[in-house]
Amino acid sequence: MSGRFSIEDVSPDDRGGAHATKAVVGEHIPVAATVWREGHEAVAASVVWRGPDAVSRSTRMREEPGTDRWSAAVVPDAEGMWTLRVDAWGDPWTSWLRRVDARVSAAQPLHNDLEIGARLLDQVRQHIANDQDDALLDLAAQRLRDHESAPKDRLSLATSEPVLRLVSEHPVRELVTEGRTQQLWVDRPRALFSAWYELFPRSTGGLDPDGAPVHGTFATATAELDRIADLGFDVVYLPPIHPIGEVNRKGRNNSLTTEPEDVGSPWAIGSAAGGHDAVHPELGDLAGFDAFVGRARALGMEVALDLALQCAPDHPWLREHPEWFSTLPDGTIAHAENPPKQYQDIHPLNFDNDRDGLHAEILRIVLHWAAHGVRIFRVDNPHTKPPDFWHRLIVAAKERHPDLLFLAEAFTRPARLWGLARLGFSQSYTYFTWRTSKEELTRFGRELLEHQDEARPNLFVNTPDILHESLQDGVPAMFALRAALAATLSPSWGMYAGYELYEHEPVRPGSEEYLDSEKYQLRPRDFAGAAAAGRSLEPWLRRLNEIRRRHPALQQLRTLHFHHIDNDSLIAYSKTDPATGDAVVCVVNLEPHRPQEGTLRLDPAVLGREPGERLAVRDEVSGRRWEWDQSTRVRLEPWHAVAHIVAVEDRHE
Repeated sequence: MSGRFSIEDVSPDDRGGAHATKAVVGEHIPVAATVWREGHEAVAASVVWRGPDAVSRSTRMREEPGTDRWSAAVVPDAEGMWTLRVDAWGDPWTSWLRRVDARVSAAQPLHNDLEIGARLLDQVRQHIANDQDDALLDLAAQRLRDHESAPKDRLSLATSEPVLRLVSEHPVRELVTEGRTQQLWVDRPRALFSAWYELFPRSTGGLDPDGAPVHGTFATATAELDRIADLGFDVVYLPPIHPIGEVNRKGRNNSLTTEPEDVGSPWAIGSAAGGHDAVHPELGDLAGFDAFVGRARALGMEVALDLALQCAPDHPWLREHPEWFSTLPDGTIAHAENPPKQYQDIHPLNFDNDRDGLHAEILRIVLHWAAHGVRIFRVDNPHTKPPDFWHRLIVAAKERHPDLLFLAEAFTRPARLWGLARLGFSQSYTYFTWRTSKEELTRFGRELLEHQDEARPNLFVNTPDILHESLQDGVPAMFALRAALAATLSPSWGMYAGYELYEHEPVRPGSEEYLDSEKYQLRPRDFAGAAAAGRSLEPWLRRLNEIRRRHPALQQLRTLHFHHIDNDSLIAYSKTDPATGDAVVCVVNLEPHRPQEGTLRLDPAVLGREPGERLAVRDEVSGRRWEWDQSTRVRLEPWHAVAHIVAVEDRHE
């Protein structure tokens, strides 16, 4: 930026153009900047933004009085790359109004000022196409030049609402300074708002007459989709569906010894039956997968597929492309390890020997599955692969399919987590699973807000790898409250099958691994029987997703705000939707064993209300209606409801 005005601290910030910031179609993107100049003349600012259609738009910004901080919101209406910049300029009309007002108050002469005002109106007329508006401005200028009338009469029309409106819509701009152009990548709305359900198709085959698990197929997995859709989930995520290696196959509970019936880990990809572009023969064929995707789409859902860049020892790549792996001094191919952990059933890729070859092959695989209806990829351990590889791959894939989304499964250090998001990942796993106290959750939520322009969180309550210790007592209220937090803190959340059945047994004390982990064996479940017996979280999950869909406020991240409540076992926060004015307040009991109560103090400005105004609210969990003061007492009993999810109703309802 160079020019007469200073334009500083612009947000969003694409870090000098290195990586575009993020938005989705229809999202209200707040743009802000500090703008100032020398002296006392009026300053103005605007956002100039342009989408894939190359049509330029301009939105005037407003100043928070006395701060030099200007803001506006832009709402992109198409997918693809957008640009925006903040322009600053002198506003001689506002300067004129201030000067005239001061001179009138001080009873000073106005001769020169009235002529200056008339000349400014003459400039505005050059941009007016409507004859009626042009005539109004012409008359206002003539009156300013009417030396026979009193100054008050000469000013009356020029300072009237119709003239002020026209000048505001067609301002005179002086000394325009253009800010730096920034990039904004706009995805489809599901990149921001989604509810994920993780399903192992191979566990959907039920039991044989002897009670032994039967390997599921795409057909049996398809039969599960109606239940998942009924719960309100809109993304069905499948772990790898490819052939599983026979060599060094893992047994039950990650055992190094196997039995003939052991099915191995889906993440040990590749065998004589094929690699990353094939399906496991016991699941079926590509036609069966296509039918699964089609049924999901018919139910309003879509399929997310795991993209795990690693290979079993008998993957075809080891024979065809040994240069894609690391060879040890003894001539063997290195298997994956994170000492003391050993993963003898998989080999990591070496991205340095043939970067172009690997890029071309992985891009081919992504496009192969995209051709079969997959538009979302959950990427396994992206933080263990080179950052530049991901940026190159995601950009190339989106050039072919702009609607592709990539979820980074990276439970790693903050620099890597946020860095992967900047490289182009559409969503990110987070530390939510390990944030349980009020202090931790509040700090976590504020951290998400700090990174909202680069990262979109997806809060998973559990995964096949993560059974947090807070769930290991199997207390239903704990499962319910964690789901409530995930579903309302973030626009995107997810769960792994079995959560609704309160599965909670670790393989051993102190471990976060499930006993009889589905990663290594078939695990059929009787969802219907559990629901009939009243031992199921399904009604609560269904209700949460219904509430999320009903309230645009819960489909936002940018408006998350924490409110004070004087009990550390209760957490309170709100979200609002700038387009509709929808406002929702959530109060969650973090203690699953006993009732909790406290005084909630709401920030009325955040909710679009005046200080002291009583709020008409409706609890979307119980259906009850109340009037809340901005300081009100709340109580939650975990065996009845773990949360209030309260809609702030319109004043006129």
